[in-house]
Amino acid sequence: MHTSTTSTVPLEPWSAEQLAEATKGYWYLDKAPQGEVKRILTDSRHAELGDAFLALKGERFDAHDFIVQVATNGCQVAIVSHPVDADICQLVVKDTRLALGYLGAYRRAKNSQLKVIALTGSSGKTTTKEMLGSIISRLAPTLITRGNLNNDLGVPMMLLELRAEHQYAVMELGASHQGEIDYTSNLVQPHVAGILNIGTAHLGEFGGRDGICRAKSEIYAHIVPTGTSIIPAHDDFTDTIRQVIKTEKVLSFGQGGDIFATDLQLHTQSATFTMNTPEGSKKVHLPFAGEHNVQNAEAATAFALAIGISLDDIVTGLEQAQGAKGRLNFIQQDKYLFIDDTYNANPTSMRAAAEVLSQQNGINVMVMGDIGELGDTAAQQHYMLGRDLVSVQGVNFVVVVGEFSPAAQEGARSTQYGKKMQAFLTQEQALPFLVSLVETHQPQSMSFLFKGSRYTHMETLMTALMEKL
Repeated sequence: MHTSTTSTVPLEPWSAEQLAEATKGYWYLDKAPQGEVKRILTDSRHAELGDAFLALKGERFDAHDFIVQVATNGCQVAIVSHPVDADICQLVVKDTRLALGYLGAYRRAKNSQLKVIALTGSSGKTTTKEMLGSIISRLAPTLITRGNLNNDLGVPMMLLELRAEHQYAVMELGASHQGEIDYTSNLVQPHVAGILNIGTAHLGEFGGRDGICRAKSEIYAHIVPTGTSIIPAHDDFTDTIRQVIKTEKVLSFGQGGDIFATDLQLHTQSATFTMNTPEGSKKVHLPFAGEHNVQNAEAATAFALAIGISLDDIVTGLEQAQGAKGRLNFIQQDKYLFIDDTYNANPTSMRAAAEVLSQQNGINVMVMGDIGELGDTAAQQHYMLGRDLVSVQGVNFVVVVGEFSPAAQEGARSTQYGKKMQAFLTQEQALPFLVSLVETHQPQSMSFLFKGSRYTHMETLMTALMEKL
């Protein structure tokens, strides 16, 4: 919970009474702050005068240990689960993690004018969120989940940024364990909510795709009764999802759904298609590559229509949308194209990225880092990826880096295309090979796509290669 958690916009302040009311806490020794509290922070390094420092407790850390230091830095208010020996006003609550949720829910309830969209899924959440942000924020002030603030801590942190002028909120909800989406969707109280897809991300935590479906389906429990449930029409779990829906209004997207694309043409860095909806059909020039992004656009259209936005406004927003950093960003350097897709990865998005790379001109090189959170299936999933990636026509080389690169290479060797793949345990070992690939293919144009789970920091290898050319 560091860097991107702090907002740059002035937040609506809190009084001591509001803080106690929202958290169901009490001021220790009746010592409450006199002035307003401007921000609530969980990062002790940034807490200063005017802030309230909320001390979270994790498995390996306890932020109550930092309260003396925070007080020394001028911060005068702490939210704690037990009093601490420090010269600071202390709001004592039962559980600081839950208190953060109460604060977010309190702010959400105070903004009754708000129309809220909540979305989840195994892949495409961030891109769909950015597309919705582009559609809606043109029309009215909109709060949009920043970065990856989509868990049981990030969602309430985002709700704390709600202000009176906000008319819409687009909230991305992630699941790393059962019950998390039940908790966060209850905080955000959406008018429109839904699942994009049920893939294989986080297989480890849920013990299979059935478990993932159960966890993500929790999002439907908290839609306001007059609201709309959004569902994927063409997913292995569509029937299962339909069974948990409570709202009368349902919109489906994708092949066979209420909102679907036809006349699809995929280009190297974009796509054109006709978007068909209950409100009519319209041509779209989407500035994103790959069929998976057309599916994200179908989903974004469904969410936006459900919240009352016109098809014309939706198409304008889609055509002006920009990808998030590290999400299929195209960077041209002389005759070399670098596709930065390093933000994160799961098996589904890795295969989709290979399809985008295969559309490019010249020599195409896929550089794949490990995928995390696959549990016991990790080696098997990397084996299958290795097998599938080298089989994609139009991908000339696949370079795999990390602990599971030998499993991927084994998969590649199970096909007739095994020679396309090179495996390295570290980025330092992979870099000289990538440089040699460039040297042997001079003067041809080349495209490199870099992708891996967030913890692999594949952008480091990409930057290193760019500096060598």
